Amino acid sequence: MAINVTMPKWGLTMKEGKVTKWYKNEGDSVQKGEALFEVETEKITNKVESSGSGILFQIVVPVGTTVAVGTILAVIAEPGEHPERIEGVQVSEVIEGVGVSSQGPAATDKPGEKKFVPASPAARRLAKELGVDLALVQGTGPDGRITEADVRRYHKEGPPAPKITPLAEEMMKQEGLDISMITGTGEGGKITKEDVKRALERRTSIPLTGMRKTIADNMYASLQNTAQLTVFTEVDVTEMVRFRDLVQEEYKKDETVKVSFNDIVILATSRALKRFPMMNSALIGDEILLHDAVNMGIAVSLREGLIVPVLRDADKKGLLQIARESRELAQKAHEGTLTVDDVTGGTFTISNVGMLEVDGFTPILRPPETGILGVGRVKEKPVVYEGEIAIRSMMFLSLTFDHRVLDGTPAMAFLETVARYLQHPALIMT
Repeated sequence: MAINVTMPKWGLTMKEGKVTKWYKNEGDSVQKGEALFEVETEKITNKVESSGSGILFQIVVPVGTTVAVGTILAVIAEPGEHPERIEGVQVSEVIEGVGVSSQGPAATDKPGEKKFVPASPAARRLAKELGVDLALVQGTGPDGRITEADVRRYHKEGPPAPKITPLAEEMMKQEGLDISMITGTGEGGKITKEDVKRALERRTSIPLTGMRKTIADNMYASLQNTAQLTVFTEVDVTEMVRFRDLVQEEYKKDETVKVSFNDIVILATSRALKRFPMMNSALIGDEILLHDAVNMGIAVSLREGLIVPVLRDADKKGLLQIARESRELAQKAHEGTLTVDDVTGGTFTISNVGMLEVDGFTPILRPPETGILGVGRVKEKPVVYEGEIAIRSMMFLSLTFDHRVLDGTPAMAFLETVARYLQHPALIMT
């Protein structure tokens, strides 16, 4: 019996996903548990395993298309089985996509009418046998007519990759341009640097899609649906700087240990959260859920947007383990190899902008979390220390919290505790 492969749902907030790769072609044998396709969400890109064994009878949703959770992506059939083919993707299910054949009629088409594609009779017979949509095949015959060889080539290799010069490809990557939106004027339709320059000159707006759109929607919803309040404090972190330098000197020969200020902040915050469990909570309906563990979200800035991998059980880990694991998560984020488990289940978030030379900011909550800590840069400046003017290392901390869950006094007490831990790192061990 045929199996419908659908867009999976990862986490409570996932509404859609983009098919970025098929590991199998139509007609290929598929085994249960084998990597079948790749999906990109606003958080991660992940491989999806086949839910059954058989023959990949039909790929319904092509690469580059974003569809809603539950949409049928492909059909796996038993050997010799020929189920009814699914003709295109329903317009109501497709969110965005390039080159997608839709069942919905175009403005100038009649319902149910398909655009004529020039092809030889042999090519049409073969396309029907192999389940190839002729509209997606590039013809090499006279006047662009599709030949039998064109159909076989498409079935074996898939859509041909656009030709592009190395320089033009690098320019597109740096500017974040979509190759499908550029027409090549070089030899054989190759995209050149001049084509990219023209595309940049024409670009007057950037579509709000993908990760950027999801971030925009989530941030707006956060501000609309929570009672957010932000409090600030400036901390003398001179001793924290000395502590960081001491640890780095002690482990300078160990390449696996590279402790940063942020690692110390994670350590201090995770310990403080155990003393203030209301800050490590979530408002679910009419109940406040107190979390047993501290799963620390660590904001990582990418070219595409902000992603927050989660360091689990941070309150049970020492500084060196926190340093190793947080660096591994950041590396996976930049490489695009984070899994669903890496980005879900957070109970509190830290967002550090110190590397951007920013003193302070008002971070936005990540519901249903109750708090998020903003960390500014470490800056040396003259302050009054023990009755005299001295040059000290100072840092701003900002805590945004949900005022529905707790009042200002306990929230400020929590922030004061984090600040004291950073001012006197030895207190973290108490």
